[in-house]
Amino acid sequence: MTPEQVDQLSIEDLRTLVKRLLDEMESLSQRVATLEAENEHLKRQLNKSANSGNSSQPPSRDIKPNQSVDKPKKKRGARFGHQKYSRPLIDNPDRVIQVAVTECANCLADLNGVAPEDFERRQIVELPEVRPVVIETRQHLAMCPHCLKPNRGCLPEGLEADRYFGPHLEATVVFYKQTQHLSYERIVETMREMHGVELSEGAIAQILQRAGEKAQPFAEKIRAEVVKGPVIKSDETSARVKGRNWWQWVFISDAGVYHTIVPTRSKAEIKTVMGSWCVEVWVCDCLWAQLSAPAKVFQLCLAHQIRDLQRVIDLHPQEDWATWMQALFREAIHLRNRFDEMTIEGFQRRVTQLENQLDQLLEKTVESKEAQRLLNRYHTHREKLLTFLSYPKVPPTNNESEQALRGSVVHRKVTNGFRSEWGAKAYAALQTIIATTKHKGEDVFQALVNLMGAPVLPFLNASGP
Repeated sequence: MTPEQVDQLSIEDLRTLVKRLLDEMESLSQRVATLEAENEHLKRQLNKSANSGNSSQPPSRDIKPNQSVDKPKKKRGARFGHQKYSRPLIDNPDRVIQVAVTECANCLADLNGVAPEDFERRQIVELPEVRPVVIETRQHLAMCPHCLKPNRGCLPEGLEADRYFGPHLEATVVFYKQTQHLSYERIVETMREMHGVELSEGAIAQILQRAGEKAQPFAEKIRAEVVKGPVIKSDETSARVKGRNWWQWVFISDAGVYHTIVPTRSKAEIKTVMGSWCVEVWVCDCLWAQLSAPAKVFQLCLAHQIRDLQRVIDLHPQEDWATWMQALFREAIHLRNRFDEMTIEGFQRRVTQLENQLDQLLEKTVESKEAQRLLNRYHTHREKLLTFLSYPKVPPTNNESEQALRGSVVHRKVTNGFRSEWGAKAYAALQTIIATTKHKGEDVFQALVNLMGAPVLPFLNASGP
């Protein structure tokens, strides 16, 4: 209705129109209030549904509750009864300085000739001044007087003609790149400021490429040993290579840790790594490619299941099934941790009880679609949930694999990926050596030094002409 038409209405018609508009306004107001309440409810559910406790979201993205200004600050310092910690003294210090008593602080008597009854030890730890050493070779050229052909002196191992840096320097560059995730620019600055060595970014790239080539055969040997293990834990994460999405896989057994970066996330990569080997137990998440691995039995990561169940609990507090299932998984993990404290008969009896409880929970009816999705998953993978209770060496979670990839995730976020395929392959091969060295409890830096070739420092003490 136009304003001109309203002007032509009678008093009765205007009253009817106003009453109708008031009724519509009341109805719309109630509708707006209902929608606003639903919106607030959805916001609260959204905030509760995704957090670090029930999803893969990192804690940094969690919504923090507003802290009250009246809340007292946490008391700083050691807790009551906490035993004081002091740095342990080294038994064989490099230098000992004797601080003798020369005179009495009370009567000023000369005490130079008095033997000490005891002494108090203190130590200061310092790093020596870092200064690069340069070893020069002078390859002599001599003419044979008999055949008149020139001859050159043979360079010793470690001082080859195509070598410009020693293994300690190259291992330092690799260590900064692989474990500290420094960029080329920062490695240049660090080597100059801390070590007194001028390096170009091109030289750093050559060192890393050379390290990757040397690491590749060792990584393949580690792979050959890893796949023979009875239990393998595996996981994967995304990687950026030449601006495209690739995948970094990790395979862990008692023999070591094997990393590889490839363009695929399919089961074909698992087949490539495993070859003809079939293991007893495969520990993984629910990725279909992982569940196609060559293994007799599987163990699903219960940490993932507990997290997914927590999400259902947050979204639907009335869904008791998720709470019961979560409690069962936690009790199973606790039972496994108490294996050494129990008799075999008592342990097996409790395992049977848990298995029966699991079967009963799988027969329950759930209401929410999120709970139904998990229930369907557990029906499908029933035999993969409590495998670890029958195999003492099988963990209930896949945390070890996720921790093995954590450094690579940091590297990806800091460096934004790899610009070349050789860079990705070099990183995976070097990460295999570094992770396996840590797995065996050995020195990572020394392993990198040994990888980079024959030592050159002994030539400093060698007698020369």
